[in-house]
Amino acid sequence: MHAAIMRSNAGTPPLFSKLCLPTSTIPVCSVFCLYFKNERENMTKSNTIINKYNGNDYLNATGEVGYGMMNDYIFRIVFQENKFALKGLLCSVLGLEEDQIVGLSITNEVKPGESIADKEYRMDIVVELNDDTKIDLEMQKDDYNNWQYRSLSYLCREFDSLHHGQDYSEVKNVYQIGFLNYTLFEDHPEFYAKYQMRNVRDGHVYTDRFNLIVVSLNQEKLATDEDRARGIDRWARLFRAKTWEELKMVASNDKYMTSAVETVFLTNEDKNAIKIAREREDFLRSQAYKEAKIKELETSNAEKDAEIKRLRAELEALKKGK
Repeated sequence: MHAAIMRSNAGTPPLFSKLCLPTSTIPVCSVFCLYFKNERENMTKSNTIINKYNGNDYLNATGEVGYGMMNDYIFRIVFQENKFALKGLLCSVLGLEEDQIVGLSITNEVKPGESIADKEYRMDIVVELNDDTKIDLEMQKDDYNNWQYRSLSYLCREFDSLHHGQDYSEVKNVYQIGFLNYTLFEDHPEFYAKYQMRNVRDGHVYTDRFNLIVVSLNQEKLATDEDRARGIDRWARLFRAKTWEELKMVASNDKYMTSAVETVFLTNEDKNAIKIAREREDFLRSQAYKEAKIKELETSNAEKDAEIKRLRAELEALKKGK
């Protein structure tokens, strides 16, 4: 997918020329949606992206990134709208060659910049790959102590996708890919882990069509030679980067990563998208605070209950002593 708006001879992005509308009359969200609608299937890229309003050059962007790909909404929008970057990410994580991906579509697209209801809005991306594979991928910044169950739920949902009349042998390969900014199992830390159904005695694979992949972004130091050869560690650094300088440095000489960073830039220039990203962070921050407070109160109540039980036991002992 083409993630960049090229500078025309007259200094106006081609998008506006195609629309035959003055830039001042087009809302940011409309530009964002129309641009990606027109360019979605184009698998080429450019080195320069121009802001639709103030002409800021992506290559000259400096300082802290407003909202990067650790924000699950930004992650979703970037890889939903930029299928070129998504292809590169999947090749890296799944160990595929470029020519092995001949078809790629997203089955749960949302409109960029459109308001969301937190209880109804899933931040995962569901991908159909080559008509024989389904992939569910998601970014999760905070640990809610339920990922192993949540990821299994997502995986089973995609695995159980046969239509009436289909034979069970036609079930598609499924993958659930979680990018976590924490260590899933503290007693067994890994950077890249792939889980399958296996015989507990000898490790024999029950089926290779049911796969869970966990990338612990905070455990990059544990990346293996194979992880590094496939560039998974670079994607991890890209996701966690906080400045434009760092983003561009990590992405340098990689066409897929550069394209992803360009789309991050474009998304950060969309006021509606940024509003939703901010609201999403506020919601998660509030949720984390409430969950921590509940846990604190539960611990406090448990301690009080134990103390009451102890005092009652002492009181009974005193009564019997009389």
